[in-house]
Amino acid sequence: MELLWEIAGWTGAAAILGAYLAVSMGWLKAGRRFQTANLFGACAFILNGAFHEAWPSVVTNVAWFLISAVALVRMRTAGQTAVPAPEDAQVQFPGVPDTTGQLAVVEVLTGAVHGDAEGQRPPR
Repeated sequence: MELLWEIAGWTGAAAILGAYLAVSMGWLKAGRRFQTANLFGACAFILNGAFHEAWPSVVTNVAWFLISAVALVRMRTAGQTAVPAPEDAQVQFPGVPDTTGQLAVVEVLTGAVHGDAEGQRPPR
């Protein structure tokens, strides 16, 4: 029976770390699959922690479970499948992979380089 609780703990670790790795590397968007993996992993950690009487771990994973459960319920009510809508602006930090799936368009204004807002070059 002890082997079952150990398998649960290691499976939970693999689920949570795998989901985090996939989102961090941009292989997966932070949506239902990510939250489901976190929910499953937290449940497995709760079982393992309770067996080992590691109560701080149990409490942390109950919170982890609740966060994932609330996120999944909110996604279901909103009919959301992946990342928040564009109007829910997100901050993109340098060096962190973009998991929003949005494309940035950069427009170069040649006239502004020469000091003319109309795009005309100054006389030579």
